[in-house]
Amino acid sequence: MQSLLLDTCTLLFLTEKARIAPAAIDAMRAASDRGATTYISPISAWEIGMLVSRGRLQLLIRPERWFANLFEAPGVQLADMSPDLLIASSFLPGQPPNDPADRIVAATARELGATLVTRDRVLLAYGGQGHLAVLEC
Repeated sequence: MQSLLLDTCTLLFLTEKARIAPAAIDAMRAASDRGATTYISPISAWEIGMLVSRGRLQLLIRPERWFANLFEAPGVQLADMSPDLLIASSFLPGQPPNDPADRIVAATARELGATLVTRDRVLLAYGGQGHLAVLEC
C-alpha cells in the first residue's frame, strides 16, 4: 500500500462524518495499519479558509484550529509545497485541471507517488487519463 493524499473534499467528508466509499475507508485503514503516511496538502488549509471566509462552510472552531486538528491522527502528515512543486503544477501532462488548487493537489500526489483520495470529478477524470493514481471517496 502506497501513501495516500487526502483532498480537501475528503477531509470535509471525514470530519463531517459523511458517507465515504468503503474502498476509500479500507485504503485509509490499510495505510494506517501498514504505517504508510497519509498526507494533507497545505493548499487544503487555504481552501478551507476560503470556504469559511465566503460563508460556504461553517465550523465550530477557528479554521486554523480545525486544520491543525487533522494532524492528531496517527500517520497523518503535512505534505511539502515547495517552489519546485508549485512550478511542476504548471507543467502537468495530459489535460490537467484548470483550478490552481486542483493542479497543486495533483502535482503533490504525483511528487509523493501517493494515491489521491477525492470525490472531485475533475481530479478523478485526470486520474482516468493515467497521470495520477486516484481513489474515489
